[in-house]
Amino acid sequence: MRKDPTERLLRGLYSAVLYLLIPVTVYHLIWRGFRAREYLQRWNERYGYYFAPPREVDVWVHAVSVGEVNAAAPVVNALRAQHPDLRWLITTITPTGSERVRALWGDSVQHVYVPYDLSGAVGRFLRAFRPRLALVMETELWPNLLFGCRDFGMPAYLLNARLSARSLRGYKPLSALIRRMLRTLRGIGAQSHDDGAHFVALGAARERVLDTGNLKFDIAAPANAGEFSAQLHARIGARPVWIAASTHVEEEAPVLEMHARLRRQFPGLLLLWAPRHPERFPKVADAARDAGFRVATRKAQIWPDADDDVFVVDTFGELMLFYACADVAFVGGSLQAIGGHNLLEPAAVGTAMVTGPQLHNFKEISKRLVEAGALEIGRDADEVEAHVAALLADAGKRDAMAEAGRALVEHGRGALPKTLAMIAADLP
Repeated sequence: MRKDPTERLLRGLYSAVLYLLIPVTVYHLIWRGFRAREYLQRWNERYGYYFAPPREVDVWVHAVSVGEVNAAAPVVNALRAQHPDLRWLITTITPTGSERVRALWGDSVQHVYVPYDLSGAVGRFLRAFRPRLALVMETELWPNLLFGCRDFGMPAYLLNARLSARSLRGYKPLSALIRRMLRTLRGIGAQSHDDGAHFVALGAARERVLDTGNLKFDIAAPANAGEFSAQLHARIGARPVWIAASTHVEEEAPVLEMHARLRRQFPGLLLLWAPRHPERFPKVADAARDAGFRVATRKAQIWPDADDDVFVVDTFGELMLFYACADVAFVGGSLQAIGGHNLLEPAAVGTAMVTGPQLHNFKEISKRLVEAGALEIGRDADEVEAHVAALLADAGKRDAMAEAGRALVEHGRGALPKTLAMIAADLP
């Protein structure tokens, strides 16, 4: 596709602004580095420079962090099984995403951080790896990166794509640029009809937007979940357990307050606590100790014992296993304006769920879970606590919610074959 003069102007203005913001990117990395040391490493990759000579690849998958890597895993695994000779590059933005890539595929794929959306960095990245197909996950809409794919003659797809009404409004000021960028894509596999409609409203070509469904429904429950749960419960005895998963900083104090009050109703109640970001692991452990709780952590003690009140899950890749250990799950990012986190993981392992009201990133899934009777939504922390307490007291309702969640996940499967069919013509 030939670049039109308006595109050249818009890309030039966009790129000029980004180059002016380079000091901000450095400051951001340093600021994040104070919280997570991994952000102080591998800066060269974020600007498109590589110490070791990169190897050319056939398929490049970009997934920003852990959730997107997990969503990409069924696609990557299926294609690797069908086409074992394909060479792979998986990029992420966050260190936690990087760790998840290595945990899933080790050295069998190349992995680097995706560069910032600077035209020079993007050009160096694409020239270094020369991928023949780009698969971008969910909402990673970076103009220079996607225009670069087109300019290098590389077909690009947006998979498991989601776009909330809020995000649609946020992109409107850049609509002239975003519309042109979206039209470089060979296809957009939307999670739902609403997501697809939002992409069309933003400027995507209607005929290239397909409602493929949500790849996260195709996630498999860990085969060892039952054994893992039995190991934990053998160590803690006959105690009720709830989990606070993917929590953010503003949710930490409410979680501690809820746990203190819930323990008065349910003596011996154990809290499994899995913060969203690794820099919060030691913070929540210290906060729980300061609140008078006995605390153990996955890294230090491996398992909780019969006397522990709070067990901090400070590892990656085990969240579904710990969901399977809990009677009730609170899924965070929902009591502050984050938009929620993956609700299908606890559903897949059969754990009753409670969230707060902030679910704009999972509007369709949360609606379906509520309608199925697999999810309770609290309007605030007090109502979340009330739902957790009611479920801890009612094993029958927990079992019914668990069965409804598993059934919904099973019924929702099918995004994987639709996604593979969409990209099949452009596989190298």
